[in-house]
Amino acid sequence: MKKFKIFCLVLLAFLTTSCGQKEEVINIPTAATSGNLYPLGAALANLYNDKIPGIKACNQASNGGLDNLHLMERKEAQLTFGVSNIVYDAYMGQGLFQGHANKDLRVIAGLYYNPNQIVVRSDRGIEGLEDLKGHSFAPGSHGSTTETECRNHLGILGLDPDRDLKAQYLGFTEAGEEIRNGSLDGTWIMAGTPTAAVTELMTTSPVKILSLDPAYLARIQKDYPWYAAYTIPRGTYPKQDQDIHTTAIKMLMYTDKDLDDQVVYQMCRVFWENIQDLQKTIPSLKGIGVEEALEDISDLPVHPGAMKYYREVSPQATHWEE
Repeated sequence: MKKFKIFCLVLLAFLTTSCGQKEEVINIPTAATSGNLYPLGAALANLYNDKIPGIKACNQASNGGLDNLHLMERKEAQLTFGVSNIVYDAYMGQGLFQGHANKDLRVIAGLYYNPNQIVVRSDRGIEGLEDLKGHSFAPGSHGSTTETECRNHLGILGLDPDRDLKAQYLGFTEAGEEIRNGSLDGTWIMAGTPTAAVTELMTTSPVKILSLDPAYLARIQKDYPWYAAYTIPRGTYPKQDQDIHTTAIKMLMYTDKDLDDQVVYQMCRVFWENIQDLQKTIPSLKGIGVEEALEDISDLPVHPGAMKYYREVSPQATHWEE
């Protein structure tokens, strides 16, 4: 992250002095390079640089949702992504953000549903979440939304990664390498489907994706009502010959209230006006539309610049905004 900060500061100085007019630098931290958010951030940066005069967008890998929220709070990010429940906790100052609310967060758009995908080696006798006890397992990298998701789900069964698993806190890419060489039994992945990390594992290793039974889904939805039941259709991944039942949360694209209204309006407009082209290269965006952009966003406030666009395309659009 230090290199990222230095790069963007140098970039800002260059743009200010060489162009004679300060351009708005839009830093876009995303997640691990093998997930879906990194290529989405790269595509958006290219799109915004091409379509919106006066800004310079740069994409960067990060440790995921929690890291992105911290970067946004420190004003080191102007646009980023996170699942709705974690962003809501940060906004309200609860959960992992107890007593430390960030009331500056503003939604630009609700995107796709982000399902939990539990990938395990098929030769380790793991048939359900309870079977993970005692196994080497990657709950995600430290400070990631994935780690939080893993803890929430295992906690329903009275399991703790640090106490009950041989936990290795790795990102998607590192976990995949360890699974392939046999030193890791499984990993937790939260990403839109299909995600490259899962596709690669299903192609190159003896692995499977765990399916959650209806009784478990009912239990976790009782404790965490923001989870939606989600089905990964068979054939989504190589060698996946049956539907996988799991949980999912809406992925949000969000910003800070201080980002200029017109800049946010243009970013929102350009995103939705080019959604069909984005869907060709970002599979997780397939099926989403502007009509559902403000659905299931945990009652978070929408940035006025984004709201201006939604009212233009749908005059009846209403949502809480500052």
